[in-house]
Amino acid sequence: MSNQMWGGRFAAGPSAIMEEINASIGFDKRLYAQDIQGSKAHAAMLAATGIISAEDADKINAGLDTILSEVEAGTFDFKTELEDIHLNIEARLTELIGPAAGRLHTARSRNDQVATDFKLFVRDAIDGIDAGLVDLQTALAEKALAHASVIMPGFTHLQTAQPVTFGHHLLAYVEMIGRDRGRFADARKRLNESPLGAAALAGTAFPIDRDMTATALGFDRPAANSLDAVSDRDFALETLATASILAVHLSRFAEEIVVWASAPFGFVTLSDAFTTGSSIMPQKRNPDAAELIRAKTGRIIGALHTLMTVMKGLPLAYSKDMQEDKEPVFDALDTLALAVAAMTGMVRDMEPVAKAMRKAAAEGYSTATDLADWLVRELGLPFREAHHVTGTLVARAEAARMPLHRLPLAHMQAVDARITDAVYSVLSVQASVRSRTSYGGTAPTNVRKQARRWLRMLERQSKTAG
Repeated sequence: MSNQMWGGRFAAGPSAIMEEINASIGFDKRLYAQDIQGSKAHAAMLAATGIISAEDADKINAGLDTILSEVEAGTFDFKTELEDIHLNIEARLTELIGPAAGRLHTARSRNDQVATDFKLFVRDAIDGIDAGLVDLQTALAEKALAHASVIMPGFTHLQTAQPVTFGHHLLAYVEMIGRDRGRFADARKRLNESPLGAAALAGTAFPIDRDMTATALGFDRPAANSLDAVSDRDFALETLATASILAVHLSRFAEEIVVWASAPFGFVTLSDAFTTGSSIMPQKRNPDAAELIRAKTGRIIGALHTLMTVMKGLPLAYSKDMQEDKEPVFDALDTLALAVAAMTGMVRDMEPVAKAMRKAAAEGYSTATDLADWLVRELGLPFREAHHVTGTLVARAEAARMPLHRLPLAHMQAVDARITDAVYSVLSVQASVRSRTSYGGTAPTNVRKQARRWLRMLERQSKTAG
């Protein structure tokens, strides 16, 4: 039996295999709210322009409200033979209101319909992720403020470099996530053009009002070219690219949490809420939430690669290949939202072990740069000469198996006689972090100022969004 939604062109129905490969209702049914939203805006416009009667528009609107209630109540019967969310809703609308339902698709194609639905979904997802990122930034800034003076080692090449503060380290991720939010905002702004009214690919001869539907759906304007409107998936690609960068940031932080929580480091503790045990080793407390965030990054990056591969060889305008655009986007954005929520929970749960951090910060001759800076500042040495003198002193301290701040003054003066005992004032980790007061530096005063600035800004953003 032919699909009655297709009209008279096909005399027989598809094979079972064709039906299975062609159907998308299994995943695109989650677009039901956006599809109904777009259809209601379209029907209102058709009535306002006299293309359909106000009576038919009222029937359509009421029928769509009923369908929305059915879907949300779990009583809507999704049918594979009707392929997708659009035809499923249209068929049920026909059952509910009769012939008036057939007028809804006037001056519209599934091509502009699905592009509109998909844009609305991605826009909603961006808004949801941004709200989650505000929460994550707030958790990080609050934790940074609370631990602005906790000293830890700063690393390069995962080797101890210079002392920093735990609060300063956390604020680095606040900055990263701020850039991620900027990229999402940029993507949202670019996607906010309405495809509705582009029809199949060439526009329509009906006197539609595309500005009206664009405004009703919260778009800034209608898309200016009908071919581009139905074939564009840049908005999904850009969102996935942004999601991938954010996922990389989350993964980097997750890796640090895994390392910090390990016994050899012991820098942080996580409670039972964000760890799991071992089936054989009763002593274990595994940071599985962090490990899973690290792993899920691959799924998000993979979604970007998938959609790029789908789109790379498609001529204008629409091809059925583009049905494969939704699953990777759905999965990536769901995965990302979960990862953001899990990271936020871990940040709030995580507590620094200040003693272990401070001990590690004092190892590895982490104040060597402070010594070199002192030689430049107090003795007037060129930095390269100071660097050489400091390297020699580090080698002597290492040979004597003692930290720099315990190296006797005589040993230092044997390298450069001008060194005085004032040098010891810069060799402690506390003095080191206190001295880093340049803008963006790790000094606790800086950290508190930056954390409070972020918290004020995030509070304003939350109020504005609310």
